[in-house]
Amino acid sequence: MTTPSGGSTPDDYWRRPDTGDDAVADQPPAGPATTPPTGPTSQPPTGPSNPPPREHAGPVPTGSTIGYSGPPPSLPPPAGWRPPVHLQPASPRQLPPQDMADLDAVEQRSQRVTYGFGAAAGVVLLVLLCLLCSRVIF
Repeated sequence: MTTPSGGSTPDDYWRRPDTGDDAVADQPPAGPATTPPTGPTSQPPTGPSNPPPREHAGPVPTGSTIGYSGPPPSLPPPAGWRPPVHLQPASPRQLPPQDMADLDAVEQRSQRVTYGFGAAAGVVLLVLLCLLCSRVIF
C-alpha cells in the first residue's frame, strides 16, 4: 500500500477529479517535478507537467449548464422486431372436481392418528419420568 505524499489528505486518492475551469485549483499539490530526459531535444516541455484528467471526451460545459441533463431520448423499437412464433402452447387442462365431504373425512382420520401418536409418546415419557424420579428418591 502506498501513502499519499505532499499536503493531500488520505481521502484525495478516492475522490473523482473535478472538471471545469477551477479543476486545477482543487487538485492536490503535485509531487516533485521530474527531470527531463537527457539527450538532444528540439524544445523544452511547456505547460503543466500533469494536466487535470478529463472524464469524458465531449465539450466542457460552461456557465449554468453544468449538471445532469437527464437520460438520452429513447426510440421505440421498429415494428416486427420480435421473431415469429411458430408453436402455440396448449390451453390449460381442467382440474378434476374435488369431493369436499371425502376430503373432510380423510382429514379427520389423519388428525385422530396424529393425536393417537402424540398421546402414546406422552404416556411413554410420563412413565420414564416416573421411573427416573423413583430411582432418585429411593
